Amino acid sequence: MLRYIATRLLYMIPVVWLVVSLVFLLIHIVPGDPIAQMLGEGAAVADIQAARHVYGLDQPLGLQYVNYWKGVFHGNLGQSIRFSEPVTRLILQRYPFTLRLTFAALGVALLLAIPAGVRSARRRDRWDDRLISAVSLLGLSFPNFALGPILILFFAIFLGVLPVSGAGTWLHLILPAVTLGAALAAILTRMVRTAMLEELGQDYIRTARAKGLPERTVVYRRALRNALIPVLTVIGLQFGALLAGAIVTETIFSWPGLGRLTIQSISNRDYAVVQGCILAIGLTYVAVNFLTDIAYSLANPRIRQ
Repeated sequence: MLRYIATRLLYMIPVVWLVVSLVFLLIHIVPGDPIAQMLGEGAAVADIQAARHVYGLDQPLGLQYVNYWKGVFHGNLGQSIRFSEPVTRLILQRYPFTLRLTFAALGVALLLAIPAGVRSARRRDRWDDRLISAVSLLGLSFPNFALGPILILFFAIFLGVLPVSGAGTWLHLILPAVTLGAALAAILTRMVRTAMLEELGQDYIRTARAKGLPERTVVYRRALRNALIPVLTVIGLQFGALLAGAIVTETIFSWPGLGRLTIQSISNRDYAVVQGCILAIGLTYVAVNFLTDIAYSLANPRIRQ
């Protein structure tokens, strides 16, 4: 197991290098002069030159690249022009909110998908299986930027049972989490159904039933455990989609996370903050994929071989 973990860590090194390098190049591939865009059209030439010196953009590209890596290692991602604060501090303030929303959305998806997928597999080709399949297809085709306003209108404005926006209490988390987790729930429902259908047809399931084990034990403790192995892979891959979807969801519900900070920074042309947010999201995605590999190997030891 330690050898497997070490191997996966070695695989992460070029990926992390590529992520950091692409984030560094972000400010250089933006059309035009990013400093002039940040300061506005009426900025004086002296102010533009001073800002370029502060950001180190007046140095050779290779030296800028080395200095950026040094800053990443020391936790120094630059200074925000808009907020007049270090980028690292802004990210550390917003990052917990994004993680809270992402894991809440993942929890919503699992709570909806696992029971629905198991029931759909057990009731194959019956009315409830067809109903769950239709609802899953609707969830896949309904984007979160459309679902969010509908949930706000119904639960916050019409019924008045949930807050519209903000992050004061756990009630503020419900609507964003459902909005973000609905599409993932639809994907996982179909995955659980497919995996459960395959497992329920295996010989060990017929043997367990022949021994007289309760059906609930056969389904949930034998078949579901093995059926969740491919689902773990999908969860790891879709975690990045949740982080990307959080940008839109946080904007809709005024959730103070990295996604909303990214949108604000793009509007304010605060490129240092944009770089920091994208770097944080990218490295989080890499870390989650690594943890998914480890969880997958624990669930199925044959993977390590």
